[in-house]
Amino acid sequence: MAAVLENHPCCDQGAVFCPVETTIGLIGGKYKPLILWKLAGKTLRFSQLQKEVSTATPKMLTQQLRELEHAGLVNRKVFPVVPPKVEYSLTSLGKSIYPVLEAMYQWGTGYLQGKGHTVNCNMHPPASHMGDSCCCCPGQPVRE
Repeated sequence: MAAVLENHPCCDQGAVFCPVETTIGLIGGKYKPLILWKLAGKTLRFSQLQKEVSTATPKMLTQQLRELEHAGLVNRKVFPVVPPKVEYSLTSLGKSIYPVLEAMYQWGTGYLQGKGHTVNCNMHPPASHMGDSCCCCPGQPVRE
């Protein structure tokens, strides 16, 4: 993304605005695509997200969630209860990036299969978006 102040026309003269760089700037990060993928079609609490993205430390998960929230991709809802309850969901902007994530999943699946590997992670397409079959294995049920 260009290093200019937003909403200041005088500052973006000569700036380069690249769609690919912008997208990577928003969803780039070790866990951001995984977080967005897991939130597709559902609302999750922090502890649920931690289980879903188990390789992320709590600190890193919190940092990535804050960045996604700041970018307008993730909604954070805090409930005034003790102990604190926080839920995360995708905003409409966050939902709009799902086709990009799905394309990454399909491309990665083809790449892994080309190398003789079988997809064996827990990052499967949400059934709410894909119907009853997996996007990479037509006719195969979606594993949750």
